[in-house]
Amino acid sequence: MKRIKDLGEIVTPLLAWYDENKRALPWRIDPTPYHVWISEIMLQQTRVSAVIAYYLRFLAQLPNASSLASVSDDRLMKLWQGLGYYRRAKNLKKAAQIIMSDHDGIFPDSPHEIRKLPGIGEYTAGAIASIAYGFPVPAVDGNVLRIASRLLCEERSIDAAKTRQDITDLLQEAMPKDRPGDFNQALMDLGATICLPKGAPLCGTCPISSFCLAHRDGKEPNYPIKAPKKPRRIEYRNVYLILHQNKIALHRRPKKGLLAGLWELPNESAEKSSSLRKWGFTGNIPAKGPSHTHIFSHIEWRMQLFFVEAEGDSLPAKSTWVWAGPEDLRRSYALPSAFQFFIQPFTES
Repeated sequence: MKRIKDLGEIVTPLLAWYDENKRALPWRIDPTPYHVWISEIMLQQTRVSAVIAYYLRFLAQLPNASSLASVSDDRLMKLWQGLGYYRRAKNLKKAAQIIMSDHDGIFPDSPHEIRKLPGIGEYTAGAIASIAYGFPVPAVDGNVLRIASRLLCEERSIDAAKTRQDITDLLQEAMPKDRPGDFNQALMDLGATICLPKGAPLCGTCPISSFCLAHRDGKEPNYPIKAPKKPRRIEYRNVYLILHQNKIALHRRPKKGLLAGLWELPNESAEKSSSLRKWGFTGNIPAKGPSHTHIFSHIEWRMQLFFVEAEGDSLPAKSTWVWAGPEDLRRSYALPSAFQFFIQPFTES
């Protein structure tokens, strides 16, 4: 691998910059293992600015592993509503239950044991171990890979496991034993505020630009190199807002698969004939409503809403269907972001 003398050269200027410019974030005020863990899981696939309010609300309701382990699934999903990637929340609860049953309620204190918890990968384990416990281990995510690939003019795809491992090894060698957590957080902040993605780094204010081979050669936009993304699959779906006496019908999704176990507006592939009668709903002909597109990581839903006035209050199966009013939706039932566009006028009524 092409490299500067070693990544240890960036430690001193990077930490000096961090001491002057580190972001004021609520989880940094009291970086307990629990606080770091919750924040890092929330920050996966989600912007810092969006996470702060969710983090504060989550901690107010679930301040420790004990409360998280015992919270109801519906309450947990409601607290997570809007963050997306709901499997993260389910893994949080599973991990909290393991902490309570196998670790006497105390968060594991070694990178190896932290890594065993559900939903925790190498990056998150490194972040918790270094920030909360002071272990000199790197926390390598997309931001860090981008910084390293520019520093080194790394010509391999950062999606490749070997590239990631080589960069991790170099950072492990560079890791300052006295401030590992600060070093990892400094890289996080540098990637979030200066070494930006999409070819737009702010090199003029970067504390380590003098070590950067991409900057030296004027090739910052060329890095990082990534493997081409597979095109998203497009699905056309009919979504039904079924109303009866100022309530709407909700359906709970299957326990496995996309949005597993969450409440939803009843919906089906637009290629199928209407399932309304099969579900037991009779009444007026559905009225066409607005359309909306929601993008998941690998699927794009193009949804068409239909309004349906139900003649009665019977439901197909009480275990997987409920009637919910505006207050129920605000307080009790978590609907994925894919359906929020359609229910917003109803919840505001």
